[in-house]
Amino acid sequence: MTSKEKYQALCNNEPSIPIFSRYWWLDTVCGKNHWDVLLAEENGKTIAAMPLYIPHRGIVSMPQFTQTMGPWFAAASDDTKYTTLIGRRQEICKAFVETLRPYTSFLQNFSYEITDWLPFYWNGYSQTTRYTYLLHQIKDENTIMENMSPNIRRNISKARDKYHIRVKKGITTEEFLRVQRQTYSRQQLMMKEDTNTLAELIKEARERGQGDLWGGYDDNGDLHAVAFIVWQESSAYYLAGGENPGLRKSGAHSLVIRESIRYVSQYTDTFNFEGSMIPGIERFFREFGAQQTPYFTITRGKLSLIYRAWSKFVKIFMNNIHYAND
Repeated sequence: MTSKEKYQALCNNEPSIPIFSRYWWLDTVCGKNHWDVLLAEENGKTIAAMPLYIPHRGIVSMPQFTQTMGPWFAAASDDTKYTTLIGRRQEICKAFVETLRPYTSFLQNFSYEITDWLPFYWNGYSQTTRYTYLLHQIKDENTIMENMSPNIRRNISKARDKYHIRVKKGITTEEFLRVQRQTYSRQQLMMKEDTNTLAELIKEARERGQGDLWGGYDDNGDLHAVAFIVWQESSAYYLAGGENPGLRKSGAHSLVIRESIRYVSQYTDTFNFEGSMIPGIERFFREFGAQQTPYFTITRGKLSLIYRAWSKFVKIFMNNIHYAND
């Protein structure tokens, strides 16, 4: 079996692998021929994996619509000492780093659960701290509402009571993308290939029961705001969203997100807003009562062109997420 075949089998049997690193996600956002995976095995079992998006020869980067990648480690036994656990993981990462030597450029966002990047530092990699925002205990309705800012609660009440917004799950991909196009229209930021990849990702997530679209409609049937949420047992993720620019004052975006959180709480107890370094978006996420959580961007090599391209995509993509509280 090839490494990718072994990894697909692993994904089919290991629920702890993050959704962004699962083979079907990588096939969709990278293209089947533009990703690979590094594996560490012990006694015939895979104990660690590190998927790689390879857009061009010699380059490792982050694919679109994907918050984090980085290494995954199989769970250790309960009696494993901390020092032993760290030592084993560092040895695995040292082996991964050695395999990565032929690549001239490397850029990956590691999950916030990966707090030790020392093997990469020891080999000349650099680190930038970024932030995501996490809501915990989302099954607790009262706590969620109490921790929201007055501004978010006002928006939710305004959307329901003044504008009579009703949130519907399972809206069509065409409706979702239309609102995104409306959001982007003034600056012409949405590229056709991004739209196609996003549409395919929505389709794949829906078929696996791990994602759906939400929309907020008024009494006239006008669609005010949309959200694309994906989930697994460990967490749900706010992947994309948007608003009709002419209907922003209704507060529908806040209500759509609140109702999607309520729905996914049947599958998980954590909601990840994916974070942003953009001030207005950061504030919007924080005001839901979400907890600021650091994660690492790890880089090495000649990154000027690829980093600028990746940063431009992230900025464009994240700018589409928040306009409700301006």
